[in-house]
Amino acid sequence: MGAATSLQRQPTVSRWSARLWYWQRLSAMLLAVCVVGHIAITIYAVRGGLSGAEILARTRGSIGFALFYGVFVLACAVHVPIGMMRIAQEWAHWRGAGVRLAALVLALLLAWLGLRAVYAVVAT
Repeated sequence: MGAATSLQRQPTVSRWSARLWYWQRLSAMLLAVCVVGHIAITIYAVRGGLSGAEILARTRGSIGFALFYGVFVLACAVHVPIGMMRIAQEWAHWRGAGVRLAALVLALLLAWLGLRAVYAVVAT
């Protein structure tokens, strides 16, 4: 009976697929909002004739900018690796722990590089 209980606790492949599907859809919703916000910010900056130095001067120390782009980066770090994993599974027939590990490494790399870029733009 103990073995059956431990097996019930571990997610099955279909549960993992459903969870990944959920997280990819949730991150897509966040990305849609972030893309619209990013385009609005870009249009504002370009139409205002702001230079790169002026933009950086406005972003330094900005908590709002850091939060907005931090969420954007984290949504990308969730969304992209799931999609890339699905592509690898469907096109390259890459299955098992290797493809999941590659997706995890990609997620961590995207999060690290993206958050580092946000910090570089916001840090005073």
